[in-house]
Amino acid sequence: MLSGCSLLPSKDKGGDPSIAAAGGDPAFSLEVDAPKEVRELLEKHLELRRYRYQPDLQRRELTRLLGATDANVRDLIGTLGYFSPTVTVELSETPDEDAPRKVVVKVDPGPATVIAQSEVRFAGTNAEDELGTSQRLQIQDNWPLKPGEKFSQAAWSGAKSGGLKVLQKRRYPLARIDTSLADVDADTHQARVSVSYEPGPAYTFGPLKIEGAERYDPVGTARIARLPEGREYDLQAMLDAQQRLVSSGYYDSVFLTLADAPQQAESEAGNEARRDAQGTAVTSPVIAKVREAKLQKWVFGIGASTDTGPRLSVDHVYNKVPGLGWRAVSKLQLDRKNPLLSTQLTGLPGEDLWRWFAGAKIERAPTGDFYTNSVQMRAGRAKAEDRIERNYYLQYDYAKTQGDGAPPGASSLLANYGWTARYFDNNLSPTSGFGFAFEAGAGTTLTPQRSPFGRLTARWLGIIPMGERDEITRRRSRLALRASGGAILAKSGIDLPMTLMFLTGGDNTVRGYGYQTIGARTDNGRVIGGRYLATGSAEWQRPITIKGNTQDFEHAVFVDAGTVGDDINHMYMRVGVGTGIRWKSPVGPIQADIAWGAQEHQLRLHLRLGFTF
Repeated sequence: MLSGCSLLPSKDKGGDPSIAAAGGDPAFSLEVDAPKEVRELLEKHLELRRYRYQPDLQRRELTRLLGATDANVRDLIGTLGYFSPTVTVELSETPDEDAPRKVVVKVDPGPATVIAQSEVRFAGTNAEDELGTSQRLQIQDNWPLKPGEKFSQAAWSGAKSGGLKVLQKRRYPLARIDTSLADVDADTHQARVSVSYEPGPAYTFGPLKIEGAERYDPVGTARIARLPEGREYDLQAMLDAQQRLVSSGYYDSVFLTLADAPQQAESEAGNEARRDAQGTAVTSPVIAKVREAKLQKWVFGIGASTDTGPRLSVDHVYNKVPGLGWRAVSKLQLDRKNPLLSTQLTGLPGEDLWRWFAGAKIERAPTGDFYTNSVQMRAGRAKAEDRIERNYYLQYDYAKTQGDGAPPGASSLLANYGWTARYFDNNLSPTSGFGFAFEAGAGTTLTPQRSPFGRLTARWLGIIPMGERDEITRRRSRLALRASGGAILAKSGIDLPMTLMFLTGGDNTVRGYGYQTIGARTDNGRVIGGRYLATGSAEWQRPITIKGNTQDFEHAVFVDAGTVGDDINHMYMRVGVGTGIRWKSPVGPIQADIAWGAQEHQLRLHLRLGFTF
């Protein structure tokens, strides 16, 4: 460990690693006199920097190094598109300063090289494939090196690799650059660039095969991936399938590859065979190399929420329940406001991708100004597709509300159908798109009386990009609009389980108000669940820019509103306004908001992690 510390940058000598390595005084000081863009590059990569703290560096050796500086400078700034610089290197004695000598490198980079001609071509296998026309047009239309643009090595390399990625992301996983040329005329300061891509054979997805399966059914778990067999190759579809397998809980690691795709470093005979595949599509099985998760897992957690306070939790996962083969996830949560005990069993998808599930939950939860003890059981089937999720199930509820003026306990049996659509650009941290969901149920109360009733809920979220994209991060401002509603259709006066009634307020609904503190009112004025719900929100999110640099953080301002009541003609809207910070973390957005409840006249802090719809 101590020897490793010697590799750390020295704080008192500018953080130059060579200082720490040499451990002595500088043999010479170095100054670069050049425009900012050029100066920053030279100060970081100039070869002379390596010898500043070289012990016993003689003047003769230093003079030799200075002789090579001109070529070093030209090579470096050539990557920025400057090919006719004027370079002057000066050496002077400075015995009265910290270093005995001083080197000044003056650089006039001269005119920048600009693109005079730019050409993008396609050749070889599938160069004229009709089904790949949109990709070829996308590469040509979005080609960044237009005539008149400044030339640099980074821009040239980025343009070539960017076009190649467009081909490789869909239909042509083995696309390659056939030829490329950047012809620079230093006298006229112009560059002519051209690149030719070979798409290669077109691929379609074959069946998914899981390798490394021992404990779990490889056929059933492969259906969880929902890889679109028979459709053309799509890198994002394969990554999504890989993520679904990882998220299923059956595997600790998953890696998907095309079984019949030759490697890039293939033989010349293989290249010829590939070229002979002009216009044809190759159907390739997809191999999922997996490392299975353990049969059982315990997870112990500690956390806190601005809505419910501190909590402890214990989760138990059993990936293959004996005799049933389903996956069971059970949870015990010790929470001051919301303790619960639950279990959820889920089967593997069948050939039609529908899967059975069953669950039960015992919970004590705040319900406005009351607390409700409840039991819930449900069983049904669900199906998840790329964008659409559907489910239908039968649900039993029993709820007993405690407190002065609370309604009597009630139970019910309800048949439900739910439908959810997600059309976001990214389900983990979306920047555009929309989602819509609804649920409809019909059933009957069981106690204290029998009476039919219905329950409807719906929610919508739209994220609308606004303004221009940042040139570096490609991010821009967004407007997020959210709305939700619900209604219970039943005769007035019948008692329903309180867990079916509506409440709102808190981190994910109406900010500026406490968790589920917006509801209907009892005769003595206490808050309780109501039969009707309506909420809405408008939030403007924008990337934070400091000194022209876009940060990983975003700023948001928002207005939330919501109401709950038993009489649709007498419902009073509660409004919250506020501002917050967003950070795009690897596990999803982390959000911190401060909101003012207009009716409560109170300021509240709201914290959230992740995105869900």
